[in-house]
Order: sequence, then structure tokens, then C-alpha cells
Amino acid sequence: MFDYSALYQRASALISGVPHRIANLANTAALLGMTLPQINWAGFYLLEHEILVLGPFWGKPACIEIPIGCGVCGTAVAENRTQLVPDVHLFPGHIACDADSRSELVIPLRVAGQIVGVLDLDSPIASRFTEDDRIGLEAIASLLETQWQ
Repeated sequence: MFDYSALYQRASALISGVPHRIANLANTAALLGMTLPQINWAGFYLLEHEILVLGPFWGKPACIEIPIGCGVCGTAVAENRTQLVPDVHLFPGHIACDADSRSELVIPLRVAGQIVGVLDLDSPIASRFTEDDRIGLEAIASLLETQWQ
């Protein structure tokens, strides 16, 4: 089992007291990308005028805009809940930014109760993400929400 407590502490040390949202997102994406096993993409999409726009990330180039309700990221926003997808090829409307991705975990980021973006993680391994991953990464998302500036 992955040690999300240690990851949380590392993320907190990187971003606590830093008044720069983009820098915090960039460092968090890099930390997740270099720390989490068996992932091929970790990053953020930020909500701008009802469209998710690519933000800081670690991995291959990605889709720039995702409409709300489209793909796993857009569905997370439309349903206002985390999406844990064991096989993206079976997800209706999946957007294939990276053909190597097989599973995905997307967590909405909220400030003052409003969605401002999503944390998105992809893996080339089917069923890579578990409930433990969801819980651990939702804690990281909550940490980012408290530092949102």
C-alpha cells in the first residue's frame, strides 16, 4: 500500500505558505508524477468560463480544452464528484489525450464550495487506481484547496 501520509507531508512542505497558485499546482504535479508508481500523467485542468483548460502537469502533452460533461475530467465537474475509472476505453465519451492511458482518477478542486478545476491522474495500467488512492489523493486536493490563491 502506498504511503499517502508521507506524500501529504511532502506536498504540504512544498506549498504551505506559498502565495502562488500556479507554482503550487506545478510543484504538486511534479511531486505526484515522480512519486506515484505506474502513472503516465499527473496534472490539473482549471475551470475558465465553463471550459476546463490545461494547467500545470507532469507527462506528455495533453488536451488543451475539455468541455464540462465531456470525458472523465468534464464528467467530474458535471457530477461534482471524484471519478475513479478502471478502464477508460469503457468510459462513455472518453477523450484520448494519450493512447497509452488505461485508467484514470479525477478529483474536483473546490474553493468556497465552487469547482475551480480538477486534479487528473492517468495510468497505462487498467484498474491502477483504488479507493485508497482516491482517499489519499482527495486529501492532497483538499490541501491544495486550502492554499488556493
